[in-house]
Amino acid sequence: MLQIDKKTALLQLGQFLQQFGTEQPIKNSAVLHNDLFFDRMLGHIETAQHYNGWFTPEQMRFAVQSWAAALTKSNLDTWLEGYDFSETSPKTIGLVLAGNIPLVGFHDVLSVLVSGHHALVKTSSNDQKMVPFLVEYLIACQPEFQNCITFTEGKLEGFEAVIATGSNNTARYFEYYFKDKPSIIRKNRNSVAVLDGTESKEDLIQLGEDIFRYFGLGCRNVSKLFVPEGYSFATFFEAMYTYNDLIQYDKYANNYDYNKAVYLMSLFPILDNGFLTIKEDSGYASPISSVFYEYYSHLDDVKKRLSEEADQLQCIVSNELIPNSIPFGKTQRPELWDYADHVNTLDFLKSI
Repeated sequence: MLQIDKKTALLQLGQFLQQFGTEQPIKNSAVLHNDLFFDRMLGHIETAQHYNGWFTPEQMRFAVQSWAAALTKSNLDTWLEGYDFSETSPKTIGLVLAGNIPLVGFHDVLSVLVSGHHALVKTSSNDQKMVPFLVEYLIACQPEFQNCITFTEGKLEGFEAVIATGSNNTARYFEYYFKDKPSIIRKNRNSVAVLDGTESKEDLIQLGEDIFRYFGLGCRNVSKLFVPEGYSFATFFEAMYTYNDLIQYDKYANNYDYNKAVYLMSLFPILDNGFLTIKEDSGYASPISSVFYEYYSHLDDVKKRLSEEADQLQCIVSNELIPNSIPFGKTQRPELWDYADHVNTLDFLKSI
């Protein structure tokens, strides 16, 4: 079985993170190493936007709260059930982390640490601070981790397997560069929602969370809607207006203005509510501040297409219209066993 002190260290990290899910953090004197880390954590949350304009304090708190909710005893037990890493022959696993949303690569880091391998981590230039800081906390809880992880800013060298996340373009480079090593190479994916017109306003408000959380920058953000022929967007737009304060963020507003202008100059018909445009389009990858939509005649046609194009999709959201779809509002709250690109990281690490 997994060494109990490693799992306990992850649990202690979850308890540490629970303090920072609200605008006014609640310091818990029972949390381990708070004297060394609490104030520094506050500083990282508040200053993250200086290094990456998309990482607002609100978005940072949400990411931290999501990890706090994930790192509970029951979740860790479920995630690690059936895995025995006690006989692991440690290998160096190169990790190339993405940086589109806060802590997006942290799951890979934890997976390598609990599996008994050594993580050689190259963080994204867009998210360089928080992952090393949380690893520092884990090392304080379990000093054994000190010898299990190295951060590098240069070229990855001396690794025996790799997990790399990037765009479709960088994935081609990864596939060539890492062709002689066991690897997980992740590419662009998008998420979709399937509606049938019976959704309540509250359902659609929750869908807005799937669309707008992290400003729509994640692969788990809904970027495309499938709607029945004749669908009225009136209730949809009414629900989306819950998120109208997004336009107060300069980077989001600049994207909205630019993408709307491109659509108008190209004479594309769009619907617009002042901070979100929706455009009929067969593609999946809509730009920031825009969502694509597509009409369908028969739900079975949508099911067939989504099945055939599953390699392009991360999440499917619906009110149980599609088998194994995710409820509205839940895409950015993945469980530990909800693996990116549906590739089980622990199975990969066990096999090498």
